[in-house]
Amino acid sequence: MSLEILATAHYVPKRVVDNDELAQIMDTSDEWIQSHTGIKTRHYALGAENTSDLAAKVGRQLLKKSGLAADQIDLIILSTITPDSLTPATAALVQDKIGAHNAFAFDISAACAGFVFGLSTAEKFLRAGRYQNAMVISAETNSKMMDFQDRTSAVFFGDGAGGVILSQSTKADDFFVDEELATLAEKNEYIHSGRIPAITDVKASNYPQIDAFYQSGRDVFSFATGAVPPQMQTILQRNELHDTIDYVICHQANLRIIEKIAEETQIPFEKFVTNVQDYGNTSSAGIPMALDQLQSRNPSAKTVLLTGFGAGLDYGSLIIKL
Repeated sequence: MSLEILATAHYVPKRVVDNDELAQIMDTSDEWIQSHTGIKTRHYALGAENTSDLAAKVGRQLLKKSGLAADQIDLIILSTITPDSLTPATAALVQDKIGAHNAFAFDISAACAGFVFGLSTAEKFLRAGRYQNAMVISAETNSKMMDFQDRTSAVFFGDGAGGVILSQSTKADDFFVDEELATLAEKNEYIHSGRIPAITDVKASNYPQIDAFYQSGRDVFSFATGAVPPQMQTILQRNELHDTIDYVICHQANLRIIEKIAEETQIPFEKFVTNVQDYGNTSSAGIPMALDQLQSRNPSAKTVLLTGFGAGLDYGSLIIKL
């Protein structure tokens, strides 16, 4: 059985927030943000627009591009660390909003590696033979989890969504080439968000509390540029693709990290697809957003390395053919 990526899509909210606007509410500047991150602008979801809304817009695009009806979707996997709620799953809300009533739906939380982990999971479901079409979407409204007094984190992040439909195919070539997935759980304090403490006593005043996003920037940089490039090199060398891979799409953490990864892997930076300059760090959504942008401008056949890395610490690489 062969599998193919039938469609790609992405969406960002309309509200654009540039560096100068952030400089009005925190001690930073356009020059500092661009020099340290390469980020110029990002998009924020405001008002009634939440993670499920962003994801549903991507889902509708995917249906239109693929030519599938909503009831032909068997499975919806949604990667997010900024869900509408802890329960129900945001994927279930998306299922309802796009009318995919024959699908089963669930969320996964693997932070910025979420799309890679989600696509790997969908591949296993479809390979078993029982399901025909899977929708894999990553959607994040990072803005709602930011501490806007923390300039070391808030300036990095933006909101957006991207995804694919993965389907059984009659084509000879399969989309899947190889994968490497890993977790460094002992480093989980480097990045955290939405922690909910246990209660200290049984009393009427108890009410759930949740904390804002936090990351240790230097530790994250060291992880991303230390642990991730060897994984990328391993999977490329194992498949004899180090010198011939067409494109690389890394997690869009910031431009400096991607530049350093290119240097460490000795892959020309021109092969790296980036959108972090305009969209900021969109967590798990950055990779499928960039994948759709790549497909839009270059629909010809190509081999792409997808590499995600983030809280967990989770990181994973997946080589695919388009």
